Amino acid sequence: MSSYRDLALPRALAGSAREGSAPIGSRRAPALRTVGTRERRSHLTAPRVPTVGIDIGGTKVMAGVVDADGNILEKLRTETPDKSKSPKVVEDTIVELVLDLSDRHDVHAVGIGAAGWVDADRNRILFAPHLSWRNEPLRDRISSRLAVPVLVDNDANAAAWAEWRFGAGRGEDDLVMITLGTGIGGAILEDGHVKRGRFGVAGEFGHMQVVPGGHRCPCGNRGCWEQYSSGNALVREARELAAADSPVAYGIIEHVKGNIADITGPMITELARDGDAMCIELLQDIGQWLGVGIANLAAALDPSCFVIGGGVSAADDLLIGPAREAFRRHLTGRGYRPEARIARAQLGPEAGMVGAADLARLVARRFRRANRRRVERYERYEKFVETTRRATQGPL
Repeated sequence: MSSYRDLALPRALAGSAREGSAPIGSRRAPALRTVGTRERRSHLTAPRVPTVGIDIGGTKVMAGVVDADGNILEKLRTETPDKSKSPKVVEDTIVELVLDLSDRHDVHAVGIGAAGWVDADRNRILFAPHLSWRNEPLRDRISSRLAVPVLVDNDANAAAWAEWRFGAGRGEDDLVMITLGTGIGGAILEDGHVKRGRFGVAGEFGHMQVVPGGHRCPCGNRGCWEQYSSGNALVREARELAAADSPVAYGIIEHVKGNIADITGPMITELARDGDAMCIELLQDIGQWLGVGIANLAAALDPSCFVIGGGVSAADDLLIGPAREAFRRHLTGRGYRPEARIARAQLGPEAGMVGAADLARLVARRFRRANRRRVERYERYEKFVETTRRATQGPL
């Protein structure tokens, strides 16, 4: 796809984007809000073309080409550049991944699921606790370097959309997605429509305060839910027990040969499956905190289904079993109301990538229509020029 190598938009297009005095984001806002209100219907008529989905987390950047049925045609993954570096380093990583994929696939749009707060225009990353993005115009910066339309959304919104379209949330009209990774992400779907809130930052459940004065969170507050039920929380507890040389931690200390910094979330899950008592208990603790938070969300939102995704959800019933028990124990009006279903996400760690790609298919349609109109205008102009020439000069 040669157009990808032209890392700037054509001057005519760039010039038209600069017309008018209003900022780009504010001019695009009405169109984006229109897309948002029609998402449920629009995905059925979106062009069945391959798009690229990008999932940016606190530790990894994953990119993949996804078809209209949610199938991943090719996937690439790299480590997230150090968060102390300039945001441009992350942007460079995104562009390189897209260019690499475009060498082998005809890509029509790029969707980015970012671990942070995305504004209502789906352009700027307002704040990312685990990355150095602060009011960063990610969509405009990436689209200025790639000759295809770009859509940016919160990574949990993208994952929820994917699970509703292709995974555990199919058939559910009211769904809440909770992603357990480095932190906790969240998303709300009502009647098949992603609820982003007035300012675009709805669903940040991980930063609900559950323990006043509790553990310090990267967001700046104390006692956030993700400090008690996330991958970071799981690893922190295991390392603290190992550092204290607790007798219950001997198994994991031996496993890492005394290198406590080598303890990871997947390792804890693996040892728990092998029967390590401490690792099982840690996952139960994380699961119980998860259930408490879900009960609070049920009281506020009353969805029909909670979908649990993210890397930590790989622990499956070691985590979700205790979560279901705690949910039933803390649910307001328990015994007198229907209980929401709690299901593990089906698309695994690729959900955010698949959802971002599928959402990008909606803007691909607008891009294709705009291109078709430009071609039609050019053809009419060429016909007019030829007619004028024949009228003034006669046939050759």
